[in-house]
Amino acid sequence: MSSTAGQVIKCKAAVAWEAGKPLVIEEVEVAPPEAGEVRLKILYTSLCHTDVYFWEAKGQTPLFPRIFGHEAGGIVESVGEGVTHLKPGDHALPVFTGECGECAHCKSEESNMCDLLRINTDRGVMIHDSQTRFSIKGQPIYHFVGTSTFSEYTVVHAGCVAKVNPAAPLDKICVLSCGICTGLGATVNVAKPKPGSSVAIFGLGAVGLAAAEGARISGASRIIGVDLVSSRFEEAKKFGVNEFVNPKDHDKPVQQVIAEMTNGGVDRAVECTGSIQAMVSAFECVHDGWGVAVLVGVPNKDDAFKTHPVNFLNERTLKGTFYGNYKPRTDLPSVVEKYMNGELELEKFITHTVPFSEINKAFDYMLKGESIRCIIRMGE
Repeated sequence: MSSTAGQVIKCKAAVAWEAGKPLVIEEVEVAPPEAGEVRLKILYTSLCHTDVYFWEAKGQTPLFPRIFGHEAGGIVESVGEGVTHLKPGDHALPVFTGECGECAHCKSEESNMCDLLRINTDRGVMIHDSQTRFSIKGQPIYHFVGTSTFSEYTVVHAGCVAKVNPAAPLDKICVLSCGICTGLGATVNVAKPKPGSSVAIFGLGAVGLAAAEGARISGASRIIGVDLVSSRFEEAKKFGVNEFVNPKDHDKPVQQVIAEMTNGGVDRAVECTGSIQAMVSAFECVHDGWGVAVLVGVPNKDDAFKTHPVNFLNERTLKGTFYGNYKPRTDLPSVVEKYMNGELELEKFITHTVPFSEINKAFDYMLKGESIRCIIRMGE
């Protein structure tokens, strides 16, 4: 075991004291892991739009003070009682959802939606004892989606930690913890386009670009990017997108535009925006007989999906996905290997890097729409 095992560790963390206010670098105390938990030393973390959304307190009952962050790479410092698949020194990616290995979902080959460890954005404490592992002078600091990676050390449920190849650079593979796998898996695991097929990607943010990368890897010949911001089209070419449609440029529904471009519709569509209009368009733009549309974006709680049932009767399929249908512990190591063997390109997703002391810059880049992913170097 490491020399710090079983002890409280004092380290730096970026604490959100209130909604929408800059994070403050504070010295926090990080308790040792309890049964079924792991304490990680975080080396690199990246900023995802979900962090910004909850920091702005748009998505939940506000819970502060809190340590955000959920895309990261690190090294296991110590493990709690009963943890057998990880040991100190292992390289690992913490994930906002998990794999307990025991529930019906974990035992099913078709699902990754673990009953115990699936994402919970409202919970700010650990499952084991409903307590936090972070504190400042005795004041509890809340966790975020079970990961809280904007801290030099964090405690995570062992089922939410994927052990990865130690040769893989953590400053690159850390982006696989959330958005990239979500988009990539939506295409390769759920839409499953065939070589030579056509794919429409709705929304060209990080998740949409990852979905396009999945289409590229799958050998799709036509990858049509759909976005309301035309300036995103140039960047998207790096991810295999070779045709572009801005719905604002047309006076008819975008699904009609795409159907006319593709002689009846695309073979696959992946929706990565959360806009209910985009979801309906993605479904209605796929070809009858074999077309499959996959929904990735999270809609507003009052949204309702409306389409004519004949669209289903004409043999179109609509699917949803969560985290790209990847089981974190089982599947993430093989995604890392796809990067290691050159099949998956991650560098192009990383547009900025900042030292931990300047973490608020990462928020600025994302709020201005300048970054796909900004890597934050811990300990600097």
